[in-house]
Amino acid sequence: MIGKEDIFAVRQQVNAHVGSKVRIRANKGRKRVVVKEGVLENTYPSIFVVKVHNEQLNSYRSVSYSYTDLLTHNVELSICRD
Repeated sequence: MIGKEDIFAVRQQVNAHVGSKVRIRANKGRKRVVVKEGVLENTYPSIFVVKVHNEQLNSYRSVSYSYTDLLTHNVELSICRD
């Protein structure tokens, strides 16, 4: 079971990388996996926000994920070292 201290620890780790370029790999169910790259924009008590560039429309979009998604491995977050 996921406890509050687990969520707090993950939140602190994510918060340390605000402003960094990240790669998100999200499991959307039914064997659909979405991979996106963007900038970790902000963290909030329950979610974090990634700003993703849509090259087809030449615009930016904010996508949010919860810390429990990271703990349950529905979302994988990796920091890009460019």
